[in-house]
Formats: sequence, structure tokens, C-alpha cells
Amino acid sequence: MKNIYYDNSATTKVDPRVLEAMMPFLQDDYGNSGSIHTLGQNSLGVVDEARDKVADFLNCQSQEVIFTSGATESNNIAVQGVVENYLKEYKKVHIITSAIEHPAVLEVVKELGKSDLVEYDFLPVDEDGVIKIEKLPALIKDNTVLVSVMYVNNEVGSMQPIVDIGEIVKSIRKKRGDKGMKIYFHTDAVQAVNYLDCDVDKLGVDLLSFSGHKIYAPKGVGVLYVRKGVKLQPIAWGGHQEYNVRPGTLNVPGIAGLSKAIELVGQDRKKDAKKVLDIRKRLVSEIQKIENVRMNGREDAQVPNILNVSFLKAEGESILMMLDMENIAISTGSACSSGSLEPSHVLTAMGRPPEWSHGSIRISFGRFNTEVEVGPFVKVLAPVIKKLRDMAP
Repeated sequence: MKNIYYDNSATTKVDPRVLEAMMPFLQDDYGNSGSIHTLGQNSLGVVDEARDKVADFLNCQSQEVIFTSGATESNNIAVQGVVENYLKEYKKVHIITSAIEHPAVLEVVKELGKSDLVEYDFLPVDEDGVIKIEKLPALIKDNTVLVSVMYVNNEVGSMQPIVDIGEIVKSIRKKRGDKGMKIYFHTDAVQAVNYLDCDVDKLGVDLLSFSGHKIYAPKGVGVLYVRKGVKLQPIAWGGHQEYNVRPGTLNVPGIAGLSKAIELVGQDRKKDAKKVLDIRKRLVSEIQKIENVRMNGREDAQVPNILNVSFLKAEGESILMMLDMENIAISTGSACSSGSLEPSHVLTAMGRPPEWSHGSIRISFGRFNTEVEVGPFVKVLAPVIKKLRDMAP
């Protein structure tokens, strides 16, 4: 059987149009963008063009766009950078994040919290994986410097009320005035860029992260948007690149690819969204024919390409491995937590009992999937679930 790739939330295939845009900077214009000779300036030109294109996509200024190695680095710079900058002046700071964040935020916050100088709180979520925004105002303290809530959850696809969070943070900042401690709002928008509006002014965010390899660009390139006036302490040193925020030689081919990918997202968003939603609806109707199945999250509160399903008495890792033997790629939640025997922290936060969490899989669609794949997928899935249930103690 032909490979079926239903793990687009882990990574996407590089779009051929993106690869074509990258090739000149791998072979001919291979100069270091920091060099002043012609080859270097050719590379710098494509970086500047990409910065303008990303800025246009985010509706921000070009100098507010920082290129990184990916969203994990972007998240680290955002969270650590804000905290470390404030700790130069204040004795103790406070962070608020959600209980369902990606480890690239969650683990950073926990690590910072090991110090007596940093404290944090988690926003709870409802049974659909959407934060309980009414809890936010009470969690904000006088020394809260950062609220970091993801735009779309990577495991269940739940969309968060980013605009409302932005309004709350903005009102607190206004109340504190010029003399008080500034409070900023960061969002990890990795799973949102393909399908949702990322206009930073509409969202009301001060920092925003995303990664190239989730939008049909290569791995190893990402973006951190930093609103003008937000001060960040660098988390690495060794160069003046990226406005002294992120040192290191720029990944010019990757940046060229990301530039093209962003252009294609803007061009194809509606078409791609309709396509994956049609695939999703057809697949859901087929999966619901299997007994003891539960969809995690509510469709109208999710992006169209992520489907998280739990099968009672069928362990998720076993489902993944048996499907893989049939050339079908899916995930058990986040690829970044693959291999963990702990139940998903996202499903646990949503109130799912362990027996349902352990039977969860994430199916995520993309630009290159088709409805034709649904039939063969279900034809393999149903017997796999039955076999695992028959084997279950």
C-alpha cells in the first residue's frame, strides 16, 4: 500500500515550490549574509526580502522579525529573554502559562521556576482543551511580567482566545502605567499559521513564535516576532546578528524557503483549509463506526487539520506501531513527547481518565493529503483496534 502520512502536525513535507526557492542559496549564492562581498550581499538580499515578507504576513515592522532555528528556540528566547531582562532590575518575577502548552514553553517555565527568583501559575482548561480565560485576571500579580498561551494546541488542535487574552494583558499594562513593571503577552503560533489570522495587532500579542517545518518549509528555521519596545536578554552570545537578540550565522537557504512558504500560506490558506476539513469530516464519520471511541475536543473549537481520538482498551503506542507496519504515519499526541509512557498532559488537563488518554492518537492532515486516503486508512485502522482489544487483559 502507498504511504499515508497523517502526521503533518509533527512536520510537513517541503513543498516543491519552496525547495525550488531554496536551491540557488545552496548551490550558487552560498555566501554568508554577514559578508560584505557580492556573494554575501546576495544572501543578505534574500534575508531582507524574507524579513519583509514575514512582516507583511504578521502585519508588523521588518525589524520586529527575528529569524531563529525554529519555534523551540523562539519560545526559549521569548520566555527566558523577558524573565532574565527583568531580573536585572527586580528581585522576583511571575509567569503565567497554560496547562496544555508545548514542552518548548512548559519545560522552560518549570526550569526557570527552580530558581527562587521566578514563580509561575498554570491556567486551567475546560473539557475541550480551551483555557478558562475567566481565571486569568485573578492569577495576575503585581510582579507578573509574562503571559504565554499557545494559539492552537498541538495535540488536540484547540484554538485559544488569544484576542481576549491580549485585551486583558493590555488593560493591566495600562493600569500599571509607565512607572510600573511592564507585562507582555507571548503566543506559540506553530499550529496556527497555516489556518488562522496571525495579524499581531489584531491578536494583541507582544511576542509570537512559529516554525518553518510546520508550513511546508524545511526544518531548522523559525521566527520570533518581538514588538518594538519589548526588551529581551539574549540567551546566547557570540555575534551581532538578528539585532543582537539571536547570534549566529543565518540559515539563508532555510530563510529563503520560509519566505516562499509564507507566501504560499497567504495564497493557499482557504483552499488548504477546505481540503483538510473535507478529509477530516469524512474520516470522523468512518471512525465513529468503531465502538468505544471518543473524539477529544470540539470541532468548532479546533483547527481543521488536527484530530485527536481515543480508543478504549487499545493502547495508543501500539496503534501507532501497527499502523506504521502498514506504511501509515500518525502520532500519539505530540511528536516531542513520543516515547513517553506517561498519559498526555494535555488530555489529563482536559479531565480525560488514564484509560482513555492511553488509547489516544493524533491524526493530522496537510496540503498533500487527499480524500482517497481515507478508505485505505480506516480499512487498516478498524482491524488494528479489534486486534489490540482482543489482546488486552
